[in-house]
Amino acid sequence: MYEEKNFSTGSMILSFLVGGIVGAGIALLTAPQSGRETREKIGEFAGDAKDKIWNVGHNAKLKIADTLSRGREFVEEKGPAIHGAVEAGKKAMEEEKARLHSRA
Repeated sequence: MYEEKNFSTGSMILSFLVGGIVGAGIALLTAPQSGRETREKIGEFAGDAKDKIWNVGHNAKLKIADTLSRGREFVEEKGPAIHGAVEAGKKAMEEEKARLHSRA
């Protein structure tokens, strides 16, 4: 459903993460506590956010590499058959054109 509106799963997850980070940051800054406690919590939160973002990027990289690998394998496996089918189609088209021209 989201794909039809040009939203990918990755962009939805990224939007969710960014929204969570912004919301948590606002909550930290508006909470009644000392400046030192706030800075410590922001530091912890930033470290956690960095780790989560790194994990999302790393997982996306692994999925992309896997998809590319499977795509290459498919092309290597099916490429000759597809090439043969295209060549057979071209030959059949040329033969049909010659047959139609000979009738005219």
